[in-house]
Amino acid sequence: AVAGGTVELRCGAQGDPTPRVQWHKERGDLPWDRHEVDQEHTLHLYAVTPADAGTYVCTAQSQLGTAAATARLRV
Repeated sequence: AVAGGTVELRCGAQGDPTPRVQWHKERGDLPWDRHEVDQEHTLHLYAVTPADAGTYVCTAQSQLGTAAATARLRV
């Protein structure tokens, strides 16, 4: 990603019952006041900086179990 730009990380999670989806960053926090997760579970990172680089994890959890996927971001 280019510094100052916007990044979208998608997380496709479906099931019955509908899973609860959460995003977090390994070894750090999501950028305070520069991120949001939309209804489709896509993580939007705004005005990215080199400090935002790293591995992001999407976790989907329901009564049936838990699944996770990772995305690596380079700025």
